Amino acid sequence: MSLELDVRCAGQHGFYLDVACRIPGQGVTALYGASGSGKSTLLDCIAGLREPDQNSRIHFRGEDWFSGGKGLPAWQRRIGYVFQDARLFSHLTVAGNLDFARRRAKGSQPLGQSRLVEILGLGDLLQQKPETLSAGQKQRVAIGRALCSGPQLLLLDEPLANLDHRASAECLSLLQELAQQLDLPMLYVSHDIEEVSQLADHLLLLENGKLQNQGSLLALSSRLDTNLAHEEQAAAILLGTISAQDDAFALTEVSVEGQTLQVNRLPLVIGAKRRLRIPARDVSICLEQPRQTSILNILPVTIVEIEACHGARLLLRLALGEQFLLARITRKSAERLSLAVGDNVFAQIKSVALLSEAGDTQ
Repeated sequence: MSLELDVRCAGQHGFYLDVACRIPGQGVTALYGASGSGKSTLLDCIAGLREPDQNSRIHFRGEDWFSGGKGLPAWQRRIGYVFQDARLFSHLTVAGNLDFARRRAKGSQPLGQSRLVEILGLGDLLQQKPETLSAGQKQRVAIGRALCSGPQLLLLDEPLANLDHRASAECLSLLQELAQQLDLPMLYVSHDIEEVSQLADHLLLLENGKLQNQGSLLALSSRLDTNLAHEEQAAAILLGTISAQDDAFALTEVSVEGQTLQVNRLPLVIGAKRRLRIPARDVSICLEQPRQTSILNILPVTIVEIEACHGARLLLRLALGEQFLLARITRKSAERLSLAVGDNVFAQIKSVALLSEAGDTQ
């Protein structure tokens, strides 16, 4: 069952949130947008930490969490909330923080206590106080405490924002594993699209308190009519299958729509499904297939859309079977090559990132 939202909420300095949508009741939905777009405000309204305007409505799994100006108390909504800062109880040990949530749980835990401790790597930390933990360890405890509360919905408000690169990667991998193992919908707030690309199934794009677009991550990542496509780090996300390991050259081969892409070798099993992130700035266009080039990944594609543009650069949407790439090239190059919708061309791809996911290692 979905999460139905019709939320209006006034903020500071004239800010006003006005979002109406239906969010899938399973998987990971990311709320993405620049700072000040309303992501955290919307999350707080869902959690019951902020009261929206009287004409708002929040409905989840047969319950009205807010309707007719009245809201269900936050503690009755059975929501787990992970903030940017861990907000652990400093006077309790790690075990004490987990036990505090478990004793007050209104529903069953999505994972057994021992399994949760194992996945989050908390076994050696149980008797430590929060002040002795690193930022990454604290956040892992915060995730565990949220799950111990027996939530029916997990909210994560930029949980990796205060972590260094290594701790961020570790926590992201843990969240991927939890998302795979748990039948628990998650709402994930972030302004880092690379982070979102590794975790989210569904995407809500917010700007200035308004919902600009929503849909599956794979579909939205390659559309030209979103703000996402016009960010400097714009990239298409493809779904591929590990097809071979090239041990001689330390490469992994990935099959996408009958074509093969080669990436730096990763120890993954043949047949594993993986997302690939291909930045628009790293895709160039050739009218004929290059024969003498150092670039390994060259794919036959069809131009299906060309951005109308008067600036120096424009975007192309390229069909690769049923999936799509983006290419950011100069307008001069597009005119010099006389590119048009329907042209069959070759996409020369400078870099491909095989997005890491939990499990499926050899």
